[in-house]
Amino acid sequence: MPRYNILASLTFAALLGVALPALAEDKLIAKVGDLEIHQSDLDVAITNLDPQLAQLPDEQKRVAALSGAIDVKLFAKDAAAEKLDQTDDFKARMKYITERELHGAYFKKHVIDVVTPEEIKARYEKEIAALPKEEEVHARHILVKTEEEAKAIIAELDAGKDFAALAKEKSTDPNKDDGGDLGYFGKGRMVKEFEAAAFALEKGTYTKTPVKTDFGWHVIKVEDKRIAPPPAFEQVQPQIRNLVMRDKYLELLAKAREAQGVEIVDETLRKGYEEANKKQ
Repeated sequence: MPRYNILASLTFAALLGVALPALAEDKLIAKVGDLEIHQSDLDVAITNLDPQLAQLPDEQKRVAALSGAIDVKLFAKDAAAEKLDQTDDFKARMKYITERELHGAYFKKHVIDVVTPEEIKARYEKEIAALPKEEEVHARHILVKTEEEAKAIIAELDAGKDFAALAKEKSTDPNKDDGGDLGYFGKGRMVKEFEAAAFALEKGTYTKTPVKTDFGWHVIKVEDKRIAPPPAFEQVQPQIRNLVMRDKYLELLAKAREAQGVEIVDETLRKGYEEANKKQ
């Protein structure tokens, strides 16, 4: 159980005058001299692991966190004995760390914990509605080395030959085994000469003259045209959730600034702060 849950439970029980059972779930993990490391300490250590270590499998991550917690305990007691916790620098750092953790706790309570699935879905629908409509084509092509070869292929197509079959037989492109199938693509995905020719074709038609690019000579057929479908909700849900949380956070910040006021005396920093918040 995370430490803030334990403290909250203890406080609530004390207010009610109810005796709590032993916190068995916050089991003892290790001892360093007369200091103890409990599961709650390990949980905190895990959340503060270096990002690279945080990618380890769970058991290795627990070992890394325990190693870090033991190192902290080994030096912390000696540091306190030398009164390093009484220096002005240490007190200033602890003040900032406390305020930063309070900021995190407030963010969790008023942003992370209050985001609902309905809000995420509604924001998804809003973002999808605002997306520009992008045309896509589903095309095949046959790539050859010379213009003469391309013209001969067009003649065969005019005579009724199947495009995919000709692609398998004559194309030099690696996708020849798929009948030259390029799938759907939008503008900006292909070289400009190829793109211009493909988007100029009607569905079901092919180029009547060879198309030259740096890769060689192409014969292109458009199988279909459509408006690009939006990304599936499941695919972008994490990003949409982040958008919702960002808006909630900025709204909270705006209210707090208005209620408490922010004055930056340093002129250079004030301008930088204001400019950064305009961009935000």
